[in-house]
Amino acid sequence: MLKAGLIGLPSTGKSTLFRLLTSSGESAGGGGRQDPLMGVAQVPDARLDRLTALFEPKKHVPATLEVTELAGHGGATALVDVSGFRNAHALLHVLRMFTDGRVPHASGNVDPLRDIRAMEDELILADLAVAEKRLDRIQQDRKKGKSRELDEEQRVIETCRSALEEGQALRTLTLDGDDTKRLRGFSFLSAKPQLVVLNLDEADITDPAGAVERAGLTEALGGAGTEAVPLCAKIELEIAELPPEDRVAFLADLGLADSGLDRVIRASYHLLGYLSFFTVGKDECRAWSIPAGTPAQEAAGEIHSDLARGFIRAEVVPYDALIARDGSHTACREHGEVRLEGKEYIVADGDVINFRFAT
Repeated sequence: MLKAGLIGLPSTGKSTLFRLLTSSGESAGGGGRQDPLMGVAQVPDARLDRLTALFEPKKHVPATLEVTELAGHGGATALVDVSGFRNAHALLHVLRMFTDGRVPHASGNVDPLRDIRAMEDELILADLAVAEKRLDRIQQDRKKGKSRELDEEQRVIETCRSALEEGQALRTLTLDGDDTKRLRGFSFLSAKPQLVVLNLDEADITDPAGAVERAGLTEALGGAGTEAVPLCAKIELEIAELPPEDRVAFLADLGLADSGLDRVIRASYHLLGYLSFFTVGKDECRAWSIPAGTPAQEAAGEIHSDLARGFIRAEVVPYDALIARDGSHTACREHGEVRLEGKEYIVADGDVINFRFAT
């Protein structure tokens, strides 16, 4: 499952976003709670909805995104303890761009550029502490004997430390595959892809680009491994309270094609380079999340390890072809649209797959 950590300064709307994304009534920031909260958001996918309508299965199972909100009230104390984000694939940074006299800003006034820099600085400082601690330990270990792997690890961590000391987030570094693997165990926060959720004033929701430009955020949001999604938490709350049949009309009145929550989830998916393949049938229609470039045998393992071990072939039909044939695999076969692929086949977004395997 994809995992995202929710960060943001106090009074930005991150707890509201957590509740909306996960349909939860709880917030990690309230009641003196110290443990992080975790919830699950469903990834919207019209393709899965269409497949479900065709096959009428007993179960409809969308892909999901696990969201974690740290306890505390922002600031370095909450961020240095990264245990809640240790397994997060990305960070969702909620940035306040709305003004509301009833919700005072922790720094006295709303300044998105100041706040995004402050949060980045906290991530960098937390990472710098991790890097320095590891380098000290490497020095101790090297006294026990020579090790080429320790030398390589020291080299790459020193590269990271130099970048961090210059105020550079690690997500902006270009590292080769081996060096990236050497860093995986360190949970560097500034190395994680970051989706900045711009919590706008209601009046700005139809012109988010203008709001970004007025706030001077164009450059800050253009860095490597960073994407931005605008929304207005106040409007999202109103949308969530509407019956499903009224939501489309409400969004249309605002000139929006979909809700901000849907855009946040889809953008997280895109930022991480993930795609969906589908399994269909009368029992279940389901979307599965995998990184782009995943071979068929590994994709089978996402469903069950037995499918990967006993993998024989993947029976693949593109989503568009299956829809055009009204969900009939037989018709797709007759038109040469069903392929048998081996274990090295790279699964494409929208593939509908039946895995053949030996027990």
